[in-house]
Formats: sequence, C-alpha cells, structure tokens
Amino acid sequence: MAKYQVPKKNDVRRMAPRRTPDNQIGDRLRKLCLALPEAEERETWDIPTYRIRSKIFALESAIDGRAAVWCKAQPGSQEVLVGADPQRFFVPPYLGHKGWMGMWLDRAVNWAEVAELVRRSYCLIAPKKLVAKLDG
Repeated sequence: MAKYQVPKKNDVRRMAPRRTPDNQIGDRLRKLCLALPEAEERETWDIPTYRIRSKIFALESAIDGRAAVWCKAQPGSQEVLVGADPQRFFVPPYLGHKGWMGMWLDRAVNWAEVAELVRRSYCLIAPKKLVAKLDG
C-alpha cells in the first residue's frame, strides 16, 4: 500500500503546491467547492484553499506543472485509492501523513468523481448541521 514518504530536502521546493496553470481546471474546481454550504475560498501559500469555518477541506495545487486537488480522506481511503490507481491518485506532501489524498486533474478527469471526493472531504470537516443540509 502507499505510505507517506517524507520528501528529501532537494524535492521540497519542487513538490511544494503551486497554483494550477490551467484556469479552466481551477474555475471548475472552485465551482464544485463553493457550491457546498458556507464554503469559502481563501488564498493561502499562494494557492486557493477551500474552507468551511476556517478549516480547509480541499485545495488546488500543481506539482511539477500537473494540476491536482488535495482532499481529506476517510481512514484507509488514501491507501485504497493510491494503491488501486497511482496514475490518478497520490499521497500529497505535507498533508499525506494526515490521511489527505491527491487526485491529478490534468488527464481524462471524471468531474463527478472529483465532486464526490470534495464532498466527502467537506463532510469530514464540516459541522453536522451543515452536512445535514447536503442530505436534505
């Protein structure tokens, strides 16, 4: 299974999240995230982060020029997704050891799947009253 690996010193700058180079990808991700109850966008570390009551549930990034979204994952999900399809999913630096997972957004993106991953991440972080609004 995929384990989080601490980046080597030389890799840290290369792996640091950057803004995605494709505005269409960023716009589509923004629309998905901000459709959730009380979600807001805040730029942190020079990248868009999506939050619910100041807690990040998703962030847009680019590593080595590849657009991606990072989301909080349910326990065990990171290993399953990365293990099943390492071409689409990855363990992100900095947050991977906390169970977050990344999904590349630069090749044949299934936006329904992205929406579901973002929604699940939101549900892990949002207060129960807001999560109930999604189901109601």
